[in-house]
Amino acid sequence: MKHTNIIHRVQITEKGTLLAYENKYILEVAPKANKIEIKQAVEKQFGVHVLSVNTQNYKGEMRTLKNRRVVRAKNWKRAIVTVKSGERIETV
Repeated sequence: MKHTNIIHRVQITEKGTLLAYENKYILEVAPKANKIEIKQAVEKQFGVHVLSVNTQNYKGEMRTLKNRRVVRAKNWKRAIVTVKSGERIETV
């Protein structure tokens, strides 16, 4: 898997903002990506040194549309990446 297809976006949330003070960043990544691929992609794309990667898988929610049809949102994966002290991932 190419590193450009692994990282979808940096999640900017309240929890993500608090974790940024501890050099941790929350990223939405490809569901099939493993920790090694995520680490390599972050180092290549953002130019930082990654110390650890923790991942969490989420199932897509069931939603009911106006015409009473039930659909499922996509499954997705979140990675919490810890970077070396003094380095930052630019979110904007």
